[in-house]
Amino acid sequence: MQNWIFWNKSAVTEFILVGFPTNQNFQRFLFFIFFISYVLTVTGNIVIITVIQADSHLHRPMYFFLSNFAFMQVCYVTVTVPKLLLGFLTSINKISIRACFTQCYFFFLLGGIEHFLLAIMAYDRYVAICHPLRYNTIVTSKVCWSLACGCWLGIFLGSLLPMVSLVGLSFCGPNIINHYFCDVSPLLKLSCTDTSLLKSYFFSLMWIIIFSCLMFILLSYISIISAIFKIPSTVGRQKVFSTCGSHLTVVIIYFGAVIFMYVRPRESYSFEEDKLISVFYSILTPLLNPFIYCLRNKEIKQALQKCIQSKKRLLAHLHM
Repeated sequence: MQNWIFWNKSAVTEFILVGFPTNQNFQRFLFFIFFISYVLTVTGNIVIITVIQADSHLHRPMYFFLSNFAFMQVCYVTVTVPKLLLGFLTSINKISIRACFTQCYFFFLLGGIEHFLLAIMAYDRYVAICHPLRYNTIVTSKVCWSLACGCWLGIFLGSLLPMVSLVGLSFCGPNIINHYFCDVSPLLKLSCTDTSLLKSYFFSLMWIIIFSCLMFILLSYISIISAIFKIPSTVGRQKVFSTCGSHLTVVIIYFGAVIFMYVRPRESYSFEEDKLISVFYSILTPLLNPFIYCLRNKEIKQALQKCIQSKKRLLAHLHM
């Protein structure tokens, strides 16, 4: 535990993040694109949280988990994007070894939380659609808080052991990370310690998290789709399916990118390709989520419209 507090005695004291090397004009263009993406992601998710808190009709388990998910997305992009933006403004994007491992830990932590929150949200939809009469007795406020707290606290504690193992590695040089943030794979490659066992541990853990959550979600949706097909009217089927359409869209986009990232054959790994895929699931997906939930979810749209109208009336009253 002493290593965790005082850090290891590696020859390397800082790393250089390569990011996206290109000419200065294109660097400015990329800065603008990622800056706008970051602002929209943070704003969009804060809007979702605010709307859910402001509208009493949305004080239900489904939206309680969505608020957790939106908060997690804000944290997720904040771990990597500000440092990426700073890299576009400096000739060399340096990061201290302490900051690097901290960034790696929180990226790993929030990625795990995202998987489990998506699984919990699938469970909520499963109970609501397959057991509607028992929904209020099964998914109670206490159960919601227990699931949410268990997810955040469980992943927080569960992520400590692999990160402490990573911190214990020695780095003798080179210190150049061919990525735009401190991810596990490039750090393991740069270490001058034998990382074969730790590499197998990390990737086994990732596979277990990804596939356990994905299988749970798939089984939930198989039951949901089966229950939907039993509804006699087309309008009824569409109405029920609309309650989980947004979640299913997010699951397909996110897990598609993550599986492609971590479950490829080792011989096909390329850090350049990894950077592009990482942008997709760590920056683009969080950007799309608020739009998906606002455009596909009627209750969110109605609550948002109600909030906007309320603000307009308040402004009109102040100007009178």
